[in-house]
Amino acid sequence: MKKMTNNNTEKIRQKLEKNLSPSRYQHTLGVAYTSACLAMRYRADQEKALTAGLLHDCAKEYKEKELLKMAPDAGVVLTEAELNAPQVLHAVLGPWVAAKKYGVKDPDILSAIRWHTTGKEDMTLLEQIVFTADYMEPNRDKAPDLPEVRPLAFRDLDSCMRMITEHTLEYLDARGIEADPNTRNCYEWLKNKKESGNDHK
Repeated sequence: MKKMTNNNTEKIRQKLEKNLSPSRYQHTLGVAYTSACLAMRYRADQEKALTAGLLHDCAKEYKEKELLKMAPDAGVVLTEAELNAPQVLHAVLGPWVAAKKYGVKDPDILSAIRWHTTGKEDMTLLEQIVFTADYMEPNRDKAPDLPEVRPLAFRDLDSCMRMITEHTLEYLDARGIEADPNTRNCYEWLKNKKESGNDHK
């Protein structure tokens, strides 16, 4: 599927196709379209969801050293947890790359890119959509909970995210890997939302 919904997203798609590996590009399209579908379901802005999905991994193929060099220019002060987890750096620097290289300035989109890997507490609907789409898009096939996650995402987004974050924390804990504090905060926030009856349904 080549055509996007407007000229701007089409230009972004073309540029990403040149800049990303074939597998990363296919994943990117999967996240973009899954984000748009979830936006339709939850009455979020489809264009923002599509754009954020397209750009969520725009910094993914930079090397760790390159991302660390970007941080001062981007005005980003990396936390100790981020420095100890290079796999999250592409999300931390992603908003800067999206703005600098792809001309995207919308703060809602940039924030969805920023939090698509770890999550955080008090996420916006758009942030939740891109986070969930990244986990479950059709090209994903490794997480054992995908058969549960995919239908749940379209029934109850908060419950779906709660499942994802809980299983992620369990996976990391079992392997002795320190989870990003934001992921734990995200899980606790979602758990509290359920208890207060404020889930996205």
